Parts: sequence; C-alpha cells; structure tokens
Amino acid sequence: MIGFIARFTGLWLIAGALVALVVDGTKTIAASALTVTPLGGAWADILGPSSVMAAQIFVQRTIEAYIGHWLWDPLIQWILMLPTWLVLGLLGGWLVYAGRKRRLRSAFAA
Repeated sequence: MIGFIARFTGLWLIAGALVALVVDGTKTIAASALTVTPLGGAWADILGPSSVMAAQIFVQRTIEAYIGHWLWDPLIQWILMLPTWLVLGLLGGWLVYAGRKRRLRSAFAA
C-alpha cells in the first residue's frame, strides 16, 4: 500500500515537472531568452508569499532549534532557487523508484 502511494505521488510530481518544463519553455520562446522559474517563485505564485514565510518561520523556530541554524539559510534557500521542473522531476523519480514492486528471488534459483 505504501509503495502504491509512493508511485502515485511520484507520477503526479513527474506530471507537474513536465507542466513546469512546458511553462518554462513557452516563456523562453516568448522572451527569446532562457527563462527558468525557481521553485520558490512557483510556490509563492501558487500558494501565496505568506505560505513561504510561514514555512520559513516554522523551520527557523522549531526544526533549527534541534539541529542547528544551517537548515533554512543555505540548504532550503538553495533548493528554492533550483528550477521547478528539476526539483519536481527528481523527487517524483525518486518516489517512483522507491515505490516500485520488487521481484522476489528464490535462494535456489540458478
């Protein structure tokens, strides 16, 4: 059941990556220059800038208190600057791979 949910979510993320790639390609053709939408920009456009700020406050006040102050500033900000299609595609591909059905191997197989 968990494998099914991982594959299902992964396929939706891959579909979102393809949509983001088409949007970036369309913007690039229209502008006659390479245009890439960062993940943070897409997040702010879809859910609003207040949700990005709420996530930042949550990470800085609760999670960084336990593991240190390096999580939001270098790591998450770097991820939010990556292209949307790249992040969604990698995460979706990893979920599809992690949720795949594994073949059972017999110990007596030749």
